Amino acid sequence: MSKKRFNKRHKLMVRWSVVTIVIAVSTAGLFVWKNSRVDPMARNEDGSVSGLTSVLERTIDQEMVTIAFEDATEPAGIFFSHFGATRNSLLPEDMGSGLAWGDYDNDGDDDLFVVNFAGDVLAGKLSSKCALYQNMGDGTFQDVSEETQTDVVLYGMAPTWADFDDDGDLDLYITVYGKNVLLRNDNGTFEDVSQRAGVDDDKFGAGASWADYDGDGDLDLYVTNYVDFTFSENDIKEAQRQYGAEVPFTLNPSSYPSQANVLYRNNGDGTFTDVAKESGVDDKEGRSLGATWFDFEGDGDLDLYVANDVSKNGVYQNNGDGTFTDIGAISLAADYRGAMGLAVGDVDTDGDDDLLVTHWVAQENALYENMLGEWGDSTRVSFMDTAEEHGLGQISLHMVGWATGLVDLDNDGLLDLWVVNGHTLEDEKNQTQLQPQEMQLFRQLAGKGFYEIGKEACASLSEAFVGRGGAHADFDNDGDMDIAVLKYGEGVLLLENQSDNAGNWLRVHLEQPPPNVFAIGATVSVRIGELTRTKQVGVDGSYLSQHQTDVQFGLGDANSIDELIVHWPDGLTTTQSGVATNQLLHLQR
Repeated sequence: MSKKRFNKRHKLMVRWSVVTIVIAVSTAGLFVWKNSRVDPMARNEDGSVSGLTSVLERTIDQEMVTIAFEDATEPAGIFFSHFGATRNSLLPEDMGSGLAWGDYDNDGDDDLFVVNFAGDVLAGKLSSKCALYQNMGDGTFQDVSEETQTDVVLYGMAPTWADFDDDGDLDLYITVYGKNVLLRNDNGTFEDVSQRAGVDDDKFGAGASWADYDGDGDLDLYVTNYVDFTFSENDIKEAQRQYGAEVPFTLNPSSYPSQANVLYRNNGDGTFTDVAKESGVDDKEGRSLGATWFDFEGDGDLDLYVANDVSKNGVYQNNGDGTFTDIGAISLAADYRGAMGLAVGDVDTDGDDDLLVTHWVAQENALYENMLGEWGDSTRVSFMDTAEEHGLGQISLHMVGWATGLVDLDNDGLLDLWVVNGHTLEDEKNQTQLQPQEMQLFRQLAGKGFYEIGKEACASLSEAFVGRGGAHADFDNDGDMDIAVLKYGEGVLLLENQSDNAGNWLRVHLEQPPPNVFAIGATVSVRIGELTRTKQVGVDGSYLSQHQTDVQFGLGDANSIDELIVHWPDGLTTTQSGVATNQLLHLQR
């Protein structure tokens, strides 16, 4: 992988960036001081942000709208009801839930598992069930929850698929406000092996991500825990004002201490051992909501990024010996904001992965561009937040971002972006309801950044809702990526990609002998002429959700790929030449 060397130009850029930031902050401070009675989040009648930030808004024209989606939820047969209870203004009830794409029956079509939050936490009434929708291969799904024994009832948060026992089919792990659950896939039916495997942590579970962090071949599991939530009748009466709304004490994450995260090392015998503390990634000060593994520095070891709410994010560099070094300060990617969703991808097509982080209202989403470079005799990992430069900063100011994905939606060769939004502030007229927000859909234009085209791309995206989980997959195997979203207190929204004149594509499915049958952590590169695009298997992020595991490339008008290179998790490399586009390429090692 090519490295960015920090030369004189880079140093000047950084120096003048600091000067520019100081001037901008001073100017903004003077503006706010002179207009202290003006709401900094004030909006015009048409919904645009008024004041200083309005100069950063971007306009679009119809030629930019090359992406189109249709609401396919009902035609697909997905009828799901999330959280069938009345809100109590409690943090656990408002944070979930998510969904995950995965081919549990190995028929070549991605199936969809949707987590439910079972009901009223105070009353202890468990009713709402999780659901597994089997992809029938014709654009429709069938609810097979009961016969597969996946209709579990729990205060659910995040699902994630992985073949932890190396038998060739996907198992399912679910984080819970309560005891987490591991369901082992046995020829299409699932058995609860949580206690036997030693992964039934009973904290406030949030995100979960699988990877072979120690290079021993089998998959390990990192689980993020949020806060130590304890309910008191007196707490429900306390509140404070934030952005014009009353926020109960029981909805403020700062009201509760953080919980340490867990790194379950796979023992290779169906059991796991928590090694988070000795490995240096327990992140006990972080109120963690999600995590994603990806190789920051291109050395073959999977590093770890943790999204924390009202705490600094965790940035952990893999030392290659089973331990990690916290490089948050020097990486410049450990901001203290309200972080929820994560998306990984090579936005600038320079050969290394960048990172998008969604945030709470008035904090702007961050796009951390990977500035990997050589400093003297060593390689230094560092990131630069270029969200504003790419058109992703100001436009997210009034949003609360959750699930997200960096993916090429029109197959033009550039990664686009989608973000699910939904407030944590209550409707002042009906405090049993949260404030809805519109989902955002961004198209990337070469050299110009991102433009929000949600309303133009899909009529359903003109309607605001309270979003939480979401993930993308090509569920109908037609070469373009679709998106499933979980609407809090409602159900699933399935967006089918109907983009006209989309470019060519390639989807790559990897398999290898056990362990790690589906090659999680492998890197796939495609070269067309002088341009190379790279993706890593199973390291995409989102919020409480999991994208399609197969890697997929948009290739524009290219009819063939000059060279396809697979770097398998153990370091072995295989190469193919003259690969045709517009196909699912199944590579068995």
